[in-house]
Amino acid sequence: MTGFARAEGEYAGTTWSWELKSVNGKNLDARCRVPNGFEVLDAKVRSALAKSFKRGNFHINLVIDNKHKAVQLQVNEDILQQVIPLATRIGNDLDAVAPSIDGILNLRGVLELVEEEESQDEANARLALIETSLQDAIEAMQTMRGEEGARLAEIASGQLDAIESLQQEAAKLAATQPAAIQDRFNKQLSELLSDASPVSEERMAQEIAVLVTKADIREELDRLAAHVAAARELLENGGPCGRRLDFLCQEFNREANTLCSKSSDVALTTIGIELKATIEQLREQIQNVE
Repeated sequence: MTGFARAEGEYAGTTWSWELKSVNGKNLDARCRVPNGFEVLDAKVRSALAKSFKRGNFHINLVIDNKHKAVQLQVNEDILQQVIPLATRIGNDLDAVAPSIDGILNLRGVLELVEEEESQDEANARLALIETSLQDAIEAMQTMRGEEGARLAEIASGQLDAIESLQQEAAKLAATQPAAIQDRFNKQLSELLSDASPVSEERMAQEIAVLVTKADIREELDRLAAHVAAARELLENGGPCGRRLDFLCQEFNREANTLCSKSSDVALTTIGIELKATIEQLREQIQNVE
């Protein structure tokens, strides 16, 4: 299932934003990007996703901005203690004017911009708020995917109605199959034995029974009806059901294939082909279900 969610936060001059994107996937796969120093969040992101989702390819990105954090000008004492004697010695050697304070301070590395150090308690508080924002983004993603799931459930329900309708049509045709097989068998046998001795009624009954048994699709139709009922129950119960629906689609397809292979009637074969097409459409939708 597809989705996008964003959550932002701010604490003590630091701002951040989470972005979550998801696309369809048979399994749960997460790719997480966090700034340097926040690698500890990678495992927490994966754990939080696993608790909330079962399928999908997720891309998670955390952006942190510290530009509003307080900074101070600080003199690098180590460099300064090296610069003053060196500048004085060079000035004396060249009989030049002693270096000014402005000149010394303008030397690279003497003055530095240093961020105000934060305490461990502040760092922990910020990290906790960032994790809270992550959960907000995940909940927003769940809401979006839930809305998409509701729309997919309507589509899948309509396709199940179509499968059930075709199953009922096949059942009506199947009821006429024994008589049709008998008539066809008698006609063909009559043509073959027009100049030969007739076959006993007992033998004819045995042969017809074998043909009818081979062409019997009542079991396949009963299983199709059971699979439709099971799929509807999964949709009605809600929750993650994509994998089970995917399995049912495989069973749907198995019964449709058997129906086509057993069919000796053009109309029944046509229904079987329509069944397979509808089942494939359902399967494509199921691939997007959580």
